[in-house]
Amino acid sequence: MSRTASYRPLPGVPDEMVAPDGKVRPLWRRMVAHLDALSEDGLSHNLSRADRYLLDSGVFYRQYGGGESVERPWPLSHLPVLLADDEWKEIGLALRQRADLLEAVMADLYGPNELVASGRLPAALVAGNPEWLRPMVGVRPRNGHFLHFLAFELGRGPDGEWWVLADRTQAPSGAGYALENRVATTRAFSELYADENVNRLAGFFRDFRDALQAQAGDKDSRIAILSPGPMNETYFEHAYIARYLGFALLEGDDLCVANNRLMVRTVQGMRPVDVLWRRLDGHYADPLELNPASRIGTPGMVAALRAGSVTMVNSLGSGVLETRALMAFLPQLAPELVRAPLAMPNIATWWCGNPAAREAVRASPRRMVLADALTTRLPFDPKDDPTRAVGLPADVLDRRLAQGGGNLVAQEAVTLSTTPALVDGKLVPRPMALRVYLARTADGWAVMPGGFARIGTGADVSAIAMQEGGAAADVWVVSKASVPAITMARQAGVADKRLVPGGLPARAADNLFWLGRYAERAEGIVRLMRAYHTRLAESDKAGAQLLAGFDPLFRQIGIDAREPIPQRLLDNLSAAIRSASSVRDRFSPDAWSALHDIDRTARALAPKVAPGDDAARTLSALLRKLAGISGLVHENMYRFIDWRFLTIGRLHERAMGTAALLAVLCDPGAPEGALELAIEVGDSVLTHRRRFSFSVSRATVIDLLGLDPLNPRALRHQIDGLREQVDMLPAANDQGALSPLAREVLRLHAKLATTDPDTLTTETLWQVRGRIAMLSDLLTTSYFH
Repeated sequence: MSRTASYRPLPGVPDEMVAPDGKVRPLWRRMVAHLDALSEDGLSHNLSRADRYLLDSGVFYRQYGGGESVERPWPLSHLPVLLADDEWKEIGLALRQRADLLEAVMADLYGPNELVASGRLPAALVAGNPEWLRPMVGVRPRNGHFLHFLAFELGRGPDGEWWVLADRTQAPSGAGYALENRVATTRAFSELYADENVNRLAGFFRDFRDALQAQAGDKDSRIAILSPGPMNETYFEHAYIARYLGFALLEGDDLCVANNRLMVRTVQGMRPVDVLWRRLDGHYADPLELNPASRIGTPGMVAALRAGSVTMVNSLGSGVLETRALMAFLPQLAPELVRAPLAMPNIATWWCGNPAAREAVRASPRRMVLADALTTRLPFDPKDDPTRAVGLPADVLDRRLAQGGGNLVAQEAVTLSTTPALVDGKLVPRPMALRVYLARTADGWAVMPGGFARIGTGADVSAIAMQEGGAAADVWVVSKASVPAITMARQAGVADKRLVPGGLPARAADNLFWLGRYAERAEGIVRLMRAYHTRLAESDKAGAQLLAGFDPLFRQIGIDAREPIPQRLLDNLSAAIRSASSVRDRFSPDAWSALHDIDRTARALAPKVAPGDDAARTLSALLRKLAGISGLVHENMYRFIDWRFLTIGRLHERAMGTAALLAVLCDPGAPEGALELAIEVGDSVLTHRRRFSFSVSRATVIDLLGLDPLNPRALRHQIDGLREQVDMLPAANDQGALSPLAREVLRLHAKLATTDPDTLTTETLWQVRGRIAMLSDLLTTSYFH
């Protein structure tokens, strides 16, 4: 049976797939035929491929509610929205005109201010707007343009024409998610996508990247994305776009302003930033001149812009253009500022501070939404007046207009077109709005040939908001002719520049160091607990004494032996994920997926595992997963300075753990069997047999796990590695002049290289461990402050 046979558009609402005569539109026929050809199992399998990709890639959206935030799996609506290339070109032309109009308004508001002075814009809508940033008045952008990257919310009205529902000029989000939507959707419909002439997205990002790099200047210039941080709802996208375009991902604390120049604090020292693509609201950017309560901005940012030393995408203060009341004036401003009427109309909007507009609102038969004139929420936001669905009663309207018409804006209640969505294997109509992206390039405004559709979860348009449970869909712009396979490679004639590696922000280096430590600490806990539970399963009276020998190690790292999978292990995995979250642009997606996988596995098994043999087997499985993460990092991570700090963290933690292990289990007073236990925890059983036959003594264990430079589990091997990596850090060894960190590592190296098993006593091992611990403080002082 055809999946479209039971599909029924909502009465009186235009549908993207089905025409008013009830027939499937020509553009959708191949999609419908493809869906009808799939069995229930086949369709489920295809959709699961998309879901698996998103899960493995760690795509998430942070959702807020109830006083907390959670990482919500990315809510993909699997079925793409289809639009014809000819229609998209008309949309693009209209939006380019609108982008030029908004640029002209922005230039006036922060320049001569003729629009307000002449009365063409009400002063109250500008001066009273929290997004109009007074310190930015008179600050001309370095390259002459205020706006570089825009998004527009579009909806198709009952007449079939597109309306602009909202302008996104502040820090538009979703472009990175659009890329992930595309990859996931093509996993679900790979056969169909290969046959359809779907316009590619890569060229849009390539041209924007090249345009920003052209503004940056020489090869030492830096382009960065400024993020509010991991707790932002779209942080995944910030990291994804930074990785995709090859830009640095920074937070406000990474930056400072010196001599009116924007600089990033790196482990190599201060480095200039020439182009900054901000993803935070403008008034948070500078606590010195804008919002003093901001904890995510950079003091002096406005001064750097005023001096023309940095290009900001988009200029601070551009949020004023998102004010919904401004839409009431754009139709009158367009003929003057862009020499033509608006090619795509706004949703009908009235500013109620105008007496004539108030009368028009009272007399209009249209259903209205009344809201604060200075807010930027969309007209279908669920926080709007709920009476929009039935219109405002006359007495309610009169009362609200009388109370504060100047602070109100009225907009026509929106009835969005619907698009098919797959719900439990069935096609159902859902309300849809498009988000279309424009980027300023060397050739003017470029329009992303596709975009980002927001899909409602029910017939009510209020459920379209992502924070309210809405979903997202890919948009396929389908051409009649074949389309080129565009990639991120530069176009012919554009010179390649090898970007200077390094420039690692101090905050990122700190997180990479601790990521290495937490991952290694987790592995150490698993190895120790596995050995404990292996012996617990075989325990007799003598074994009980050996089990008691674990206590000093357990106390040191806070392990409760009664927990087969201890809470301390789960805490370390959580800490590793937090550190990795802060460096998503630098951390392997595969390693990120593996880290989350082991965390989910450990938490799922923790309440189910029994002590003894069951716990030992489970911990062995977890150890294999942890080893997989180490392998991904070691084999796949480029040997930039990023890898060096991560490696230093792992070496540092393993050295501390090994020193403590040897101090406890090789102590002359340790119970019988402790030496064999040390070899097992040190993963050196086979190596010990080959080197020392079957004779186990304190001297052989100390030699193998303490002093053998060829044993990757040995204390000496970790110190050798630390010396090698530290010597390659900036300013660690400047023509023979060693930094305090490098000197202390050299002393430790000399200590272990010149000692023997007899002199490496328990007391000495504890002293060595203490000196290793101090390396963390020296590293922090030298590179993380």
